[in-house]
Amino acid sequence: MASVLNTVPSLRLSNINTSRVRPRPIATPLSVSFTSELVSSLIAPFGCRENSNVVRKTKRTKLQVKKKKEELFSRAVYFSFWSQGKIQLLGRRLTIRAAETDADKAVKSKAPAGNGSSFNQLLGIKGAAQETNKWKIRLQLTKPVTWPPLIWGVVCGAAASGNFHWTPEDVAKSIVCMMMSGPFLTGYTQTINDWYDREIDAINEPYRPIPSGAISENEVITQIWVLLLGGIGLAGLLDVWAGHDFPIVFYLALGGSLLSYIYSAPPLKLKQNGWIGNFALGASYISLPWWAGQALFGTLTPDIVVLTLLYSIAGLGIAIVNDFKSVEGDRALGLQSLPVAFGAETAKWICVGAIDITQLSVAGYLLGAGKPLYALALLALIAPQVFFQFKYFLKDPVKYDVKYQASAQPFLVLGLLVTALATSH
Repeated sequence: MASVLNTVPSLRLSNINTSRVRPRPIATPLSVSFTSELVSSLIAPFGCRENSNVVRKTKRTKLQVKKKKEELFSRAVYFSFWSQGKIQLLGRRLTIRAAETDADKAVKSKAPAGNGSSFNQLLGIKGAAQETNKWKIRLQLTKPVTWPPLIWGVVCGAAASGNFHWTPEDVAKSIVCMMMSGPFLTGYTQTINDWYDREIDAINEPYRPIPSGAISENEVITQIWVLLLGGIGLAGLLDVWAGHDFPIVFYLALGGSLLSYIYSAPPLKLKQNGWIGNFALGASYISLPWWAGQALFGTLTPDIVVLTLLYSIAGLGIAIVNDFKSVEGDRALGLQSLPVAFGAETAKWICVGAIDITQLSVAGYLLGAGKPLYALALLALIAPQVFFQFKYFLKDPVKYDVKYQASAQPFLVLGLLVTALATSH
C-alpha cells in the first residue's frame, strides 16, 4: 500500500496536540524515503548540531529561532510514538509503503474462525474447522454437500423412465447409479476443480485444503484418478447389469468426466466464460444424472434430452450463485464469471431470471402437452423460490448465499421430480 501524504499544517511547539493535526496509524513494518532538504528540516527542530551552528552563525534572536522552528515543523514530519512501538507519520514529500496491504487484510478477514464447524468440514462448505485427518480432508475435497442434486437427478431419470419398480434389484441398481453420480464422479469433479483453482483459492479461500498445504499434491492427484476410474467402472457395471447392447451409461459417465475436465483445466477451461461454464455445470448437475437414471431403467428419448437441457439453464442460474463469493480471485486471474463481466447487481438479476424463466417455460410446456395439473404443481413450487430470492439473494448474494440455497433449492429439485413424473405418464 502506497500513499503520498499532504503537507502538515503549521504547528506550534507549545501545542503539538492541536486539533488541526489528526495522525492516522499506519501498520508496521514500513519504509520511509527522505529528501536531503527534509533531513535537514527534521534535524533542525530537535536542537541538533546543524541547527545550533545555524543559530550561532546568524546570531538570530530567540524570537527568530522560535519562528524558524515553527517554519521547519510546518515543512517536516511530526513523530508520535505509540506505547506498542508503532509510528504515525505525517508530512510533505513522504512516501510510505506498508508491508501489510489491503488485500492481506481482506484475506485475513475471510479466514475461518478457530472454532469452525466439524460438520461443515465434512460437507466441504465454508465455516469448516481446520482438520489434520487426511481421510476427512479427502472427503472435504469431494464436497458431499454437492452430491444431492446428482443423486436426485438419478431419481428423476428413473421416475421418467416409467420402468422403475420397488424391487430389491431395481433399488440396488439405483443406489449404485447414485454412488457413481454422487460420491465418485461428483467427487472427482469437485477435487479436480479445486486442484485447478488452487491459485484462485489462495486469494479467495487460502485456508482450503490444497492452498493451505493440508494435503499434498501427489495425494490430490491420486484421489482424482481413484474417483474417476471408480465412477467409470461403476458405469460399465451398470450397463452389464441392465443388459444393454450399447454401453450408454458408460459413455454418459465418460462424457460427463470429460466435460468436468475441460470445465476446470486449461487450455479450454470453460469456467473462464461465465455463460458457457455455468451452462456446462448446470447440464452436468441436471441433465447427465437424469439421462443416466432414465437410460438405466428405460430408453433415453430426444424429447427428454431437449427438456433436460432446457432445465439446465436453471442450473446455469444456480451456478452463478456460487460465483459471487469468488469475484476477487476471478478478477485477479482473468476469469470472466458473470459477476465480474456484468457487475454484481446485473448478475443477480441474470441469475434469478435464468432460474425462474426456465421453470415457467417448462410449466408452459407441460400445459401445452395436456398436463395442466403438473403445470400448476410446478407453478406452486416456483412461487416460494421467488419469495426467497427477494428475501435473501437479491439483498446480498454473498452474505445470504447458504440461506438462499437451503431455502429455495428444495423447491427447484421438487419441480424436477414433478416434471419427471409428468413425462413418464
